[in-house]
Amino acid sequence: MRWLVLVVGILGAAGVTVGAFAAHGLEDLLVKQGLEPDEVTKRAGQCEVAVRYHMMHVLALLALACDGSNIPANRKLFASMFFVGGIALFGGGLYSMVFLGVMGHWAIVPAGGFCFIVGWLALASAAFTRQTP
Repeated sequence: MRWLVLVVGILGAAGVTVGAFAAHGLEDLLVKQGLEPDEVTKRAGQCEVAVRYHMMHVLALLALACDGSNIPANRKLFASMFFVGGIALFGGGLYSMVFLGVMGHWAIVPAGGFCFIVGWLALASAAFTRQTP
């Protein structure tokens, strides 16, 4: 799963970059956009949630990429696809609201959360997969 290591590296670097900007420049950017203090606080909080879930699932992807257990490859692939989809939809939806003030479709963030849940359930289902010696 070398491709997954590449994805983990890119998503991890992106998460750290966004998190660093959120900690050191986001507030100034939002103030320069003319937002009220309450809105600045709200968006900073949304960004923190997005980065937290983003990085948490990057670590889950890394564990899948480096996993030497007998978890079937199709379960790893399924979980990985849903984790990446969750990062894109959940994180991407929140990031677009924070940085652009734009929310595409109202369901994009919950759809990302649903992807995270499906990914975790895919991993859990591997516990019921018959192991071959």
